[in-house]
This record gives sequence, C-alpha cells and structure tokens, in this order.
Amino acid sequence: MEQGKLFLCATPIGNLEDITMRVLRTLKEVDLIAAEDTRNSLHLLNHFDIHTPMTSYHEYNKIEKAYTLINKMKEGKNVALITDAGTPGISDPGEDLVRLCYEAGIEVTSLPGACACVTALTLSGLPTRRFCFEAFLPQDKKEKQVILEELKTETRTTILYEAPHRLLKTLKELYEALGERKLTLCRELTKRYETAFRTTLSGAIDYYGKNEPKGECVIVLEGRSLQEMQQEEQQKWEEMDVKSHVKLYEDQGMDRKEAMKRAAKDRGISKREIYAMLLEQ
Repeated sequence: MEQGKLFLCATPIGNLEDITMRVLRTLKEVDLIAAEDTRNSLHLLNHFDIHTPMTSYHEYNKIEKAYTLINKMKEGKNVALITDAGTPGISDPGEDLVRLCYEAGIEVTSLPGACACVTALTLSGLPTRRFCFEAFLPQDKKEKQVILEELKTETRTTILYEAPHRLLKTLKELYEALGERKLTLCRELTKRYETAFRTTLSGAIDYYGKNEPKGECVIVLEGRSLQEMQQEEQQKWEEMDVKSHVKLYEDQGMDRKEAMKRAAKDRGISKREIYAMLLEQ
C-alpha cells in the first residue's frame, strides 16, 4: 500500500487573504487536518468552505498523537498540519511531528505562506541579511538567563515573540541584560490595526509602562555592534599590562614568541613594540 504524506500548511497570521491557493486546495484534498486548536481552525475552514475532517494536535498530545497520525499515513492517508496562525513547525509542536515522520519514513512537504517572524523582520527597518529567531524566551529563570547571556554578544538582528501581558516584563529583562538597543515592536501583524513601533528598549519600557499593550507582539531587536565589541576588547587589553598579557598566552601553553605575537595582534601593535614594552617593565 502506498503511504500517505504530511503537508505543512501555512495559514494566515491575521488577514485571511494571505492564505495561498495551494494551501486551500491541499486542505480540501487531504484525508485529515491536524490542527493546534480545532475550534480556532474551524472558523478558517468554514470561511473557505472546507469540510475535511479535523483532529487536534497540540503541545500536550504532540508525541502520542504524532504516532497516531503516522499510523494513518502508513495506511495511505494524507494529513495536513496547521497551526493557530502562521507556518507549522515554527515555535510550535509541529517540529516533533516532522522529526517523527522522517524517522518513520513518511514523506513531508512544506507549503510556504504567512510567518510572523519573517513578516516582522521585513517590516522592522533593521538589518535583514543576518538574523536569529529566539521565539518566546523560556519561562524557567535559569534557562532564560542562559539565553540572555548569549544575546549580549549577538551581532545579528534578533526576533522574539511575546504575549501582551508579559511584554513589559520581557522588555525590562532585555534592557537589564543587554543595555540600550534599537528595536521595532510589531503588533497585530497583517490586521487592521497593525503597528510597527520603531524605538529603543528604554523607549518601549517607558511607553508600555503608561499604555497597556494589546495583541500578539513580535520584538525585532538590533544586534550588538561589532565595532563596539572590538573597541571594548581593545580597551580590555589596554587596561592590562603587557607582561600580564603575554603571560596569559604562555599559561595556555604558547612559547614566548607566539605569546608576544598574539598580544601584539590583540593590541593592534607590532611584536617589536611588545618586546620593547617588556624590556621597560
């Protein structure tokens, strides 16, 4: 018997006109639709007159239900996966289903469409060539601290999701960990009251301290300046005396010549100057 296939179907993040013709056709043709929230997805299906049977697939049944869906696909059924909004597998349990399908030898295809993180990035006015996606910061304090430490030296534009009731707290945590950064805060993407608020972390904290945030939020955060990091690194070496600087590398197992060469590179001077400074000390 020919096996079925998993179709990852991107659905609108707000504006229903953003659904693709290919997704609409697929949702009508598959045998079953696995939805993150069947009640929410029913509105979408009714709007487009789609009557394909639905089943729930969410964070709390993602492993057990994945095997049920895989068994159906092994029996020849085609299954479409949809999330509440956007592209399945991005910050949702869809990634687990995809992994398990590959392990079971089930074919997977992704039908592109709306995605909040990319929509916000292109709307932000911040650099788009290099970026990273953090989704929601972890609720666990230790895990969150690890991520914030990593973001301190992240030079790429960073995209984060946040719910309105946690937005102000998250902005304060980012400011405390990273210092001042430019950002664009996108709300209600593709909807009637879509906004892209270009400001800074301190500006956003001040604004949302006085104005209650509404709607799902995407924070697009400026990366750390590479030039600024280099200047800080240079200042760190300049504050250290040359003898200690050379010894730092010798303690790592380098011979004297190589240690002097590395110290010279750190300080942006010649090895001869390092040698002369060592003689003076």
